[in-house]
Amino acid sequence: MQAKLLGAVGALLATAFLAGPAAAADKTKIDFWFGNSGDIAKRVQEQCDRFNQSQSDYEVVCTSQGSYDASLQNTIAAFRAGKQPTIAQVSDAGTLDIMLSGAYYPANKLMTDTGYNVDWKDYFSGIANYYATSKGEMYSFPFNSSTALFYWNKDAFAKIGKDHAPTTWQEAGEDFKALKDAGYACPLGFDISNNEVWQYIEQFEAVNGEAIATKKNGFEGLDAELVFNKNPLLVSYVKDLKSWYDNKLAVIKNKAVGQTFVEAFAAGDCQVILTSVGDHGNIGRTAKQGMNWGVSMLPTYGNATRHSSFVGGASLWVLKGHSDAEYKAAAAFFNFVAKPEEALTWSTVTGYIPVRNSGFEYLKKQGFYDKAPYAGRELAIQSLTASPADDTAPHGIRLGGLLQVRTEIANSLQAIFVNNADVQASLDGAAERGNQLLRRFQQTYKNVQLP
Repeated sequence: MQAKLLGAVGALLATAFLAGPAAAADKTKIDFWFGNSGDIAKRVQEQCDRFNQSQSDYEVVCTSQGSYDASLQNTIAAFRAGKQPTIAQVSDAGTLDIMLSGAYYPANKLMTDTGYNVDWKDYFSGIANYYATSKGEMYSFPFNSSTALFYWNKDAFAKIGKDHAPTTWQEAGEDFKALKDAGYACPLGFDISNNEVWQYIEQFEAVNGEAIATKKNGFEGLDAELVFNKNPLLVSYVKDLKSWYDNKLAVIKNKAVGQTFVEAFAAGDCQVILTSVGDHGNIGRTAKQGMNWGVSMLPTYGNATRHSSFVGGASLWVLKGHSDAEYKAAAAFFNFVAKPEEALTWSTVTGYIPVRNSGFEYLKKQGFYDKAPYAGRELAIQSLTASPADDTAPHGIRLGGLLQVRTEIANSLQAIFVNNADVQASLDGAAERGNQLLRRFQQTYKNVQLP
């Protein structure tokens, strides 16, 4: 920050010059490790810069670890070496791993201990429930929250006589065929890597009110078992995807083939994709000039009643082993991030949704959702809150080693799509291997009760 001096007063100038280094030295510096990469990593860094510029007591040093998995693994390694950051971003999939580690300073206790009064009920229930304990206590701060949406090219759909996105997968299949018949080479662009299967498996189960695992998807015990392979809706859906792929109605798009599905949609090369609302901002900046596109909630399957989708993204955890001054700095950073004005800036440049009702209401009052390119992002909130009030379906997934479980699911999908393996047998194999992972995790935390 530069001070504007009125008048050439040498003594004051000298005082300011000499005071500068001392003031900088008095700042409490903390590290924040996060997993986002690419454009989102730039936006996280900008947020860190805004916090640093907003006050003179603290400095947060924000460093991307390249991926969610790398962020978690690097944090674990650093903790063992006694060099852990003060704040670490952990993806939704890694929540149980860190929750049972005991290596953190609970967020609710941190804020109380540092004098902040947080209205935890202000967080959207669909987001808070995913990260909260069974008692509703928040051990981490929801940060970059998202859910999957259906992105569609309105211009392409207009050519097949459609002015709306499909509401069921059966309708979507008909649309894909019509798009192919109209000359489009990639009606649906998709990927089946371990980083992307959450959109096609986990979110499918969520929206259709089906369980991925017993024990409310693991929320009620470490002895949960995977059962997604026993859901006839999911099995039928995967068979549909394979049929679309075989008939070139769906095309695999990823870095290995030179273009990700998000890039393919933005370029107008693929007409439909499923991806995070967090990609909305990037697509808005990179979409082919003049392209008319929109988003909708994910289709349901058959006659299934719509349920809430699962929140994705990550939350921020404060780790043990730091000083009181560093914890005050972390609390100040969290308080800054939670401001409605910051929610507006964050949602504007990323596409991620506000995690608190107050932030969402602030955005609505500003007319945020009334104008392009932001119109449609409110559908993510609707999707996360779609379940009826008496819904008993799981509100998330709390399984140990979920990242590894996703890898097993991705391997089964690779076998199905690339090697023409039997759908049911492949999903059964993924569930069996995944359950072995869950049993090992359970053994690691033998006799430990879920918080």
